[in-house]
Amino acid sequence: MKIVFLGSGAFGLPTLERLAARHEVVGVVTQPDRPAGRGSRLTPTPVGLWAAEHLVGTALIKPEKINTPEIRDLVRSWACDAWVVIAFGQKLGRALLEDRFAINLHASLLPRWRGAAPINHAILAGDTETGNSVITLADRMDAGLVLGQTRRAIRPDQTAGELHDLLALDGPDLVERVLGEHAAGTLRPVEQDESQVTLAGKLAKADGAIAWDEPGERVRCRINGLSPWPGAAASYAGQGLKLLRAEPGGAVDQSHPAGTVIDPAMGRIACAPGTSVLVRDVQPAGKKAMTFAAWANGRQISAGDRLGGVGAEV
Repeated sequence: MKIVFLGSGAFGLPTLERLAARHEVVGVVTQPDRPAGRGSRLTPTPVGLWAAEHLVGTALIKPEKINTPEIRDLVRSWACDAWVVIAFGQKLGRALLEDRFAINLHASLLPRWRGAAPINHAILAGDTETGNSVITLADRMDAGLVLGQTRRAIRPDQTAGELHDLLALDGPDLVERVLGEHAAGTLRPVEQDESQVTLAGKLAKADGAIAWDEPGERVRCRINGLSPWPGAAASYAGQGLKLLRAEPGGAVDQSHPAGTVIDPAMGRIACAPGTSVLVRDVQPAGKKAMTFAAWANGRQISAGDRLGGVGAEV
């Protein structure tokens, strides 16, 4: 098949690689290069970088606005069988999509978690399962017809970054299956149940502030759901401590104040009365990631010491 690929983030790379290996990618559309790093050097998107290195001779464009008449006409001029859209970052207008078979790979079991951060929100909510959906493009965000789905369990200690990479690797088989069914005329689109819609809004640094007086399970979900970005943050003796991974801590004596280190070697921290969380990996300010046990040993943390929230001194 001849494919036009529209994408920007790393989530779409495994699928783009598969499509390039088994089909003819006639054009790639990605976001413009943006300043990044300490020197604010203009940096291409992961998709733009890969396409420039591996699809030499293939049309590659980086429009600020894909729906302008000149860009719209250019993209529509590429003869193809399908458009594959993955984490592109711009809304595709009706005039652009008219009479085109265009599909979108989204990292959730739609209609659950429509929006910009579905992987993070699935973990934040304590979901035990998520997956990928391939849908048609619609006027409303992530509201298209479902053409296929895959499922994946969420481990209690799994971070959003890890789940992102696994779901990205699940993408190629699902996208190829949908493309194959389209070619064979066997697709069976399914409407989403609007009564089951949940939204996965964008995240910000402020979302990472840890409140130790919340239930341990909620703290665990926040740590894992925000790792590696925007990151869950706590403090000790006025210094920041990024929390990278956590596991269920179980019930503890209700006498422990929230934020109390119950067991430094295990990383067990008291949360809401009678609950706890096991903090497994941390990153002190200005240092590399390490186990909680290693950090506690280096700081000579003892049972009964307390962690604070962001900016708090304890």
